[in-house]
Amino acid sequence: MGDYIVRALAAGGQVRAFAAVTSESVEKARQCHNSSPIATVALGRLLTGGAMMGVMMKNDTDLVTIQIKGNGPIGSMTVTADAKGNVKGFAAHPEVMLPLKDGKLDIAGALGIGVISVIKDTGLKEPYVGDTILITSEIADDLTYYFAMSEQVPSSVGLGVRMNKDNTVECAGGFIIQLMPGAPDDMAETIEARVHEIQSVTEMLKSGMTPEDMLREILDGMELEILDTMGTQFTCNCSKQRVAKAVMSLGAGELQNMINDREPIEVNCHFCNSRYTFSVEELQEMLEAVSR
Repeated sequence: MGDYIVRALAAGGQVRAFAAVTSESVEKARQCHNSSPIATVALGRLLTGGAMMGVMMKNDTDLVTIQIKGNGPIGSMTVTADAKGNVKGFAAHPEVMLPLKDGKLDIAGALGIGVISVIKDTGLKEPYVGDTILITSEIADDLTYYFAMSEQVPSSVGLGVRMNKDNTVECAGGFIIQLMPGAPDDMAETIEARVHEIQSVTEMLKSGMTPEDMLREILDGMELEILDTMGTQFTCNCSKQRVAKAVMSLGAGELQNMINDREPIEVNCHFCNSRYTFSVEELQEMLEAVSR
């Protein structure tokens, strides 16, 4: 089976849990952006967290966007996910390389100090926006802090991406465990202690554990009810027509300047790196459309 997300309840409905395997999605993102190992791991963690947060949304048309803006060399990262398991994202500087720190990829050093923002578009006039500071810049801890501060939901988040020696993705995945309203306070301490006892996400995945297995491991001793599973994938809904609308939104003046250059233009999609070329004739047609 390919990438998928598991939704579950535990402890008689006092805990809700999500776990995911996202190895294929993160590898596809790496290929799209030709990213370095450190950028692949950083973006892969955010893609995994974003995919699980996307399926938390109630309606099929809802979207969640997570942005990290730090002062490190990777710059910013943006991930957008929907309620159907579709996720996409990019890093401003996917080529970043840094020396290892204590034998590991220095994700915190790549991101630096900054802010994580979560934007939820549920079709209302104004989207919900929650901003919190980066606590460790390791992403999982930062999302845990976001849930606690912006949504007042005690949570534990684990995310991991493991690379092969040829810099392809060996495995990727993660989990989000949250207390439901009314859950006893000591349950949060119990889960937190358990999260610190278990292997890392990548070690669990490498050993062959599934998302279901990860939840059973983390929530050992709590009655676990698997609600459903949903496929997840790195996919972009860009198209030449959608990009054309974006170009047209620049206005008649800017379109005329492009036409005056008498050269075709090329527009890249940030999310999937697809390239779209528009001829002078096509630009002229766009100008005529916006001038009507």
